[in-house]
Amino acid sequence: MSIAYADKTLTCRDCGQPFVFTAGEQDFYAQKGFTNQPSRCPDCRRAAKAARSGGERDSYGGGSYGGGYSGRSDRGERTMHPAVCSSCGRDTMVPFVPTSGKPVYCSDCFRAQRENRNYDRW
Repeated sequence: MSIAYADKTLTCRDCGQPFVFTAGEQDFYAQKGFTNQPSRCPDCRRAAKAARSGGERDSYGGGSYGGGYSGRSDRGERTMHPAVCSSCGRDTMVPFVPTSGKPVYCSDCFRAQRENRNYDRW
């Protein structure tokens, strides 16, 4: 069963300008398992990506859909934050500030969650 998508006009959270989230992009997002629609227009997405990567384009090109992993390790040291794993209850450190009400997993449980999610797609 395929879903029929229709173009949607969204508003960019950065520049406030309207942009079209095309039916083709919606289908692409669905195929990739993305559940959120884009919140930035293509120009602001490119600018945000360039800011994150220091203005360099990675070796995979990096269009408006994201791009790939460049393998660079020049990002510097990550700031880690303490958390308690939602699955096993073990104390762990994560590279983001945990948000109340959202599950946080230690690396072992995160890996298991991801593997289970990938098997569910088959």
